[in-house]
Amino acid sequence: MNTLPLPPLRLRGKTLLPVIQGGMGVGVSAHRLAGNVAREGAVGTIASVDLRRLHPDLMAATGRCRDRASIEAANLTALAREIRLAQEIANGRGAIAVNVMRAVTQYADCVRCAGENGADAVVMGAGLPLDLPDLAADFPDMALIPILSDARGVTLLLKKWMRKHRLPDAIVIEHPRFAGGHLGAASPEDMGDARFDFATAVPGVLAAYEALGIADENIPIICAGGINSPAQVRELIALGAAGVQLGTAFAVTEEGDAHPVFKQVLAEARPEDIVTFMSVAGLPARAVRTPWLENYLRREGKLQRVASAAHKCTLAWDCLVSCGLRDGLSRAGQFCIDNQLAAALRGDLERGLFFRGSERLPFGAAIRPVRELIAYLTGGDSGAPATA
Repeated sequence: MNTLPLPPLRLRGKTLLPVIQGGMGVGVSAHRLAGNVAREGAVGTIASVDLRRLHPDLMAATGRCRDRASIEAANLTALAREIRLAQEIANGRGAIAVNVMRAVTQYADCVRCAGENGADAVVMGAGLPLDLPDLAADFPDMALIPILSDARGVTLLLKKWMRKHRLPDAIVIEHPRFAGGHLGAASPEDMGDARFDFATAVPGVLAAYEALGIADENIPIICAGGINSPAQVRELIALGAAGVQLGTAFAVTEEGDAHPVFKQVLAEARPEDIVTFMSVAGLPARAVRTPWLENYLRREGKLQRVASAAHKCTLAWDCLVSCGLRDGLSRAGQFCIDNQLAAALRGDLERGLFFRGSERLPFGAAIRPVRELIAYLTGGDSGAPATA
């Protein structure tokens, strides 16, 4: 294997290792994981969704609350705390990003909170973030990184952003056939389309830069989904990418913020244990087949057939702009995603939804430190990876 140093990722004046830790909610990637990734010189990412669940005082105040404004205020307080705590761990190294889902109702507030608390970047997916430049206008030093899945989506976004006189600081291209959580495809059947393949998408994005006259801007392309070896990292960089993003592999590290049972479930999952289904957000999603998910999938068709009129939000705070359960959308999932993700964070196998990517992890079922994972991906000496 070629062990020459990888070219660095350059982001808003920072010189970084070409590795981004993906954002994973609810609470799976918070200050401990993001701070330790950044401390190694890479990009650590805090997922902004419902972070109050990591703070006992905030949950004591809002756990049984039925007031949306109070819950949203608690989540912003938690996000501000998590950014500061991550910065303390990073100690000036790397970069701290905040992942914000465009599909959540509080996305604008989360972007502003990230900027006000000194986050280095906002990473936004789960919908086209066409208004992100407007939301971040008061924070010109904060990098803006949209997540898309193909060159067509990138071209649309670039044209919209250019009218706002702002270009992305990097673009994540996430392959829906391999990634975990919410996926950037219209349906599960669409995920195998060749336009999502990195060998198609990366040259296509570079060609879009040329066609739009912005090739000289050197907007880095970050590939995400299914990456688990230094050989893949080097192949993607040779293809034209500037770095890679990994989620599940970081979720199961020693520093991951979730419960040890959560890490064990993800690390030990076999290919046949990983399934794709429709999330309540109306997007395909990928997770481990646990008792809760198995039970839900048995009833999914019936629940979708009887979905009709809108209902009150299960948690009374309407976390999603569009929710299949609340809004009676028959094509979408019919469960409370926040409840199920929060159960997974606690390691509750009977009630939890455990998002996971589809591919083997770099160290198999082993739980290893962040430092070893980053060293392995970038070609350093971290010990031989597990083969299982």
